[in-house]
Amino acid sequence: MTENTDKFQGKYRIPSARLQNWDYGTDGAYFITICTKNRIHYFGKCEDGKMKLSTEGAIVQGFWYEIPKHFSFVTLGEFIVMPNHIHGVLILDKERYKVETNQNSKDIISELLIGKTIGQARLRNQGSDTVSSIIGSYKSICTKHINKTFPSLEFGWQTRFWDNIIRDGQSFENVSQYIINNPLTWEKDKFFNDTGL
Repeated sequence: MTENTDKFQGKYRIPSARLQNWDYGTDGAYFITICTKNRIHYFGKCEDGKMKLSTEGAIVQGFWYEIPKHFSFVTLGEFIVMPNHIHGVLILDKERYKVETNQNSKDIISELLIGKTIGQARLRNQGSDTVSSIIGSYKSICTKHINKTFPSLEFGWQTRFWDNIIRDGQSFENVSQYIINNPLTWEKDKFFNDTGL
């Protein structure tokens, strides 16, 4: 076991990947990455810098675009489905700011993060309006529909997901360009050779 492993109810657990003391229900922009279980290539193939989605890939793409219908305070930024993972930006806007992802991103992020610092956005009881609850619901509905469509596939996601709190307009632009260009750089991607087999 590593030094960073704790025990919970007598069993080892891996510490949370979430940033400590940050309230993940706070308005802001979050760069999300979710991998398939064992990083198996379920979602299609990347050829000539473009994704050719499988049915499973089309399902996860479709449900991502449904998120704002179920979480009205969420606006979506850039998004891409890759063979064994997805990248997307979630913008939480509970204050009902008029956020358009094609506006000047520096203004968007400045507006969302007014008065919010890691020290000020303290962890609170996590409800249904947090990044974790949104991603949990998303992963669950995708898994349910894929396994209903392909019962023998045994599709699954990695237990965890990665997030990065986008702190300013330049970071927002950098993340957006990274997502857009991901298919063009697939062969250099750290997940490229992961097949889970």
